[in-house]
Amino acid sequence: MSDQLVQAIADMRDADAVAMTRQILESSADPMSILDDCRAAMEIVGKRFEAGEYFLPELILAGETLKQIAALVKPRIQQESGAPRGAKIVLGTVQGDIHDIGKDIVGFMLDVNGFQVIDLGVDVPAQVFVEKIAAHKPDMVALSGFLTLAFNSMKNTIAAIQAAGLRDQVKIMVGGGTIDDNVRAYVGADAYGASAIAAVALARDWSK
Repeated sequence: MSDQLVQAIADMRDADAVAMTRQILESSADPMSILDDCRAAMEIVGKRFEAGEYFLPELILAGETLKQIAALVKPRIQQESGAPRGAKIVLGTVQGDIHDIGKDIVGFMLDVNGFQVIDLGVDVPAQVFVEKIAAHKPDMVALSGFLTLAFNSMKNTIAAIQAAGLRDQVKIMVGGGTIDDNVRAYVGADAYGASAIAAVALARDWSK
């Protein structure tokens, strides 16, 4: 059923994907296998988006499907006693930007890969990032933004973190929209993730 689940998610058959997830959970299968299927499906979705086969509505639907699957799978995984958790990450879309699709996918992927994700939501002021970093003492911060106006918001957020004396305590990654290494350098981040998979790879590398 694994391949069928991957195809159902990738083909936007959300009802079928959720039904298959329930069936897998009712069997003796490892719930982590469902998350592997989600990652495989999202790679297909990403490739189709890059190829111009999928557009924003498909990304929104894929994100919603992941949320439904995550709601079913996470409780089962959390039941596993002694399951180790990785580094702590504060995540949010910066002030002035309300796009959450990319952020939610990154948060989901980090979460299912064992990281402790503190999702601040969208349109998050710089000071809120500062307050949450001080309160939660994360290892990393992930700033998301889809619009070009997010560039200055990211820059201001990192400047605020610096001004609060917290910059040396965290690694900062940025991603979304037209973010690239030039933007990363402009805003003062440590790295940028071109995709959710890249964000997970960065987080893993920084956790070593």
